[in-house]
Amino acid sequence: MTDSDRQWWRGAVIYQIYPRSFMDDNDDGIGDLPGILSRLDHVAALGVDAIWISPFFRSPMKDFGYDVCDYRDVDPVFGTLADFEQVIERAHALGIRVIVDQVISHSSDQHPWFQESRQSRDNPKADWYVWADPKPDGSPPNNWLSVFGGPAWQWEARRRQYFLHNFLASQPDLNFHAPAVQQQICDDVRFWCERGVDGFRFDACNFHFHDQQLRDNPAVLASATISSVRVENPYSMQQHRFDKNRPENLPFLQKLRATLDLHGAISLGEIGDEEALALMGQYTAGGDKLHMAYSFNLLTAQFSAAHIRGQVEQLEASINPVGGWGCWSLSNHDVVRVATRWGKTDPDARLAKILLAMLASLRGSICLYQGEELGLTEAQVAFADLQDPYGIAFWPEFKGRDGCRTPMPWTPAAPCGGFSQAKPWLPMPPEHLARSVATQEAAPDSVLHFYRRFLAWRARQTVLRHGDIAFLDAPEPVLMHVRQLHDGEGPALLSAFNLGDAPVTLPLPHELAARLTAVDGHGVTGGMLQGDTLTLSAYGGFFGALADGKGGDD
Repeated sequence: MTDSDRQWWRGAVIYQIYPRSFMDDNDDGIGDLPGILSRLDHVAALGVDAIWISPFFRSPMKDFGYDVCDYRDVDPVFGTLADFEQVIERAHALGIRVIVDQVISHSSDQHPWFQESRQSRDNPKADWYVWADPKPDGSPPNNWLSVFGGPAWQWEARRRQYFLHNFLASQPDLNFHAPAVQQQICDDVRFWCERGVDGFRFDACNFHFHDQQLRDNPAVLASATISSVRVENPYSMQQHRFDKNRPENLPFLQKLRATLDLHGAISLGEIGDEEALALMGQYTAGGDKLHMAYSFNLLTAQFSAAHIRGQVEQLEASINPVGGWGCWSLSNHDVVRVATRWGKTDPDARLAKILLAMLASLRGSICLYQGEELGLTEAQVAFADLQDPYGIAFWPEFKGRDGCRTPMPWTPAAPCGGFSQAKPWLPMPPEHLARSVATQEAAPDSVLHFYRRFLAWRARQTVLRHGDIAFLDAPEPVLMHVRQLHDGEGPALLSAFNLGDAPVTLPLPHELAARLTAVDGHGVTGGMLQGDTLTLSAYGGFFGALADGKGGDD
């Protein structure tokens, strides 16, 4: 294996597949592995480097696969282990690597490990989960809260103790302070490596360890109240100092990395925290922990060129000194789709195009969520159709994650858009049918065709995959930067993106404009350089090679 092959993940484009909603092969209304297999040609045509498949392991589906009860088998709703091996074989034949979603901070309460652990305080698995005695008054051992609402502790009468659950009560936290747990997790990772998996996305990877003294988390504000903070979820009212982000996680990540390195597999860690950017630096430092990490910092409602620049610059300051690597995304299975989140009602298709160009031009790897290549909007799911326990708990202030998890529309045919012949587990939004894959295949100017053109062009730009980044001052809503290879090879590449719905005329310094030559072939329109003036149409963009700079291909 060449060094280039080993480093494929740097600057990679990763396509996330949420299997329940991608393609239903057996017409039971739920997507499955054979369905993924049948649509891999669509993914390959996008020009991505890898697919990330959300959990397909055995599970009672209380959190739709993020509650695992067998880390080494496929849930029958998705197919069989043989089906998964066919997906790997076909993906590899198409030049696509396969990343699986490992949920190791917690398991399902139906996992045999927990079923044994809960029986007594002295069985072989007694310390595999986080157990604690009640306070003298019978209340939970401390003030830790669940992400999904309420206390993070659940009473177990058989042990007369509480167990920790950072998410649902049916998702007990594994005790990573137990060496046997760490070894078991590494063994389960090895199981999938031996079946040809190329990498792992580690869910909630900053939740692995807890403070063994069980100290209370401090408040975000000393005088915080529900009325003053105005949060829909009280989880946001605490500084999560003791229930996650613990220093013991770093040695464990080194142990996990050693397992991955034996098999040439890579890791992508999900980090959800107020201080996520700093943690991404710690967790990817030194080349001996995670290969790369991503946060939710561009998955919020805040949308401006200044915000994007600020987040990227903060990450660069965190990871560059320690040799780390980041990964950016604008949508995933947990947040409102970016077309709606940033484009509001009836978003312009040009916004979907410029957002891809902007995202794929940042330093780091990127994740694309299924349906982004169609410019899909967030679905409005009625309360009666909700499946997400998070949304059911906090309705109507928070409507949950079902709106971004509705089925992929493959054809414009109502009612199921080619996803299934049966009623889907979540309804197919009628407005998505007009954005179906088949509809956009027939429209050369569609978002889908733009994705293919742009990603094909980006794959040839070494500077966009590996180069450094330096932002240039520009008025809102323009984001402008220069990418340049660290070793000084090749011309630098200037990129400018108008993220707004009105044209912008931008004067450039003469010494900069005189060195610029427009670059073609990427499919981005709406940018024109005339003399020292750069004009960008609404949602327009511009790429230009800098004559004496460093870093780009043709």
